[in-house]
Amino acid sequence: MQLKPISQQVVAIVGASSGIGRESALQFAKKGAKVVVAARSQSGLESLVSEIKLFGGESVAIVADVSEFDQVKAIADKAVEVYGRLDTWVHSAATGVLAPFDQITPEEFKRVIDVNLTGQAYGAMAALPHLKKEGRGALIHISSVEARRSIPLQSPYSASKHGVEGMLDSLRVELQHEGWPISVTNILPSVINTPFYNKVRTKLGVKPTGVPPYYQPSIVAEAILYVAEHPTRDFIVGDVGKVLDIMQRISPVLVDNILLLIGFAGQRTNEQKSEDAPNNVFEPITGYDTVEGDFGNLTIPTFTDWLDMNPPVKWGAVALAAALGLGALFGGKDT
Repeated sequence: MQLKPISQQVVAIVGASSGIGRESALQFAKKGAKVVVAARSQSGLESLVSEIKLFGGESVAIVADVSEFDQVKAIADKAVEVYGRLDTWVHSAATGVLAPFDQITPEEFKRVIDVNLTGQAYGAMAALPHLKKEGRGALIHISSVEARRSIPLQSPYSASKHGVEGMLDSLRVELQHEGWPISVTNILPSVINTPFYNKVRTKLGVKPTGVPPYYQPSIVAEAILYVAEHPTRDFIVGDVGKVLDIMQRISPVLVDNILLLIGFAGQRTNEQKSEDAPNNVFEPITGYDTVEGDFGNLTIPTFTDWLDMNPPVKWGAVALAAALGLGALFGGKDT
């Protein structure tokens, strides 16, 4: 499957006003892609387009709520109207409610599913006809490591991310069966320092946080740009996420016990915050149209992502490790 160089792509980015989406839009535009950015925050989109145009990039914006299919479809249609086609769809919009399950209302649970799961499905539905018309392209959906392992106090968010992975796994095989050269990628970030924890609803009595350590949004954007040119099935971003995925496969009970120790206190800061504080669950809020959140002091570098973006080196290292292991196993035995 051959994807276009980024400099030749028209890219739609949903959830672009802040965080991973905003950083991805900036990086795509800096590499010469024509970028259509969408979110609910008009002020966030306007400032993003201005920033892109300031360094000579090409971008247009459209306000959209991903829980409404017609508004999502309008994003894809805007790309075709302005730039003549659509090559890559990046879907990053998300919200959440941090609370014990029995304190979450049916309306809140449904809204998180509507945005995080149904919105992702609407994105694929809107983009696919245009990608098929071009004869190739990429669907890039940002889920979370929580698609592999749920954590306490985030039941609707975790459920939605599990759903995204299930949808993409099904869609990917259908497209392969039909012979479409369309890449379907699930990006699974670890805990990322975006304004997400400023914007979600909390019923914990305090401002929430992800369980540290954090990674910077730029590493997720780098993974997104990589898969936009290199068809990739799944990309777990951040070393901690990869370790968690392996641990969950080996012993879910062990991960249960780890989360019992760190998963509750680890998601609470010392900053008081009411559940009535402004949040983005049902309406956009202002003041957080930035790439990074408040936890830059808790960020660490990642190392294995570079290997995932350099497969020959990665598999060479695996082969070397296997050879050394076999040598150690059999080297001392008499024949």
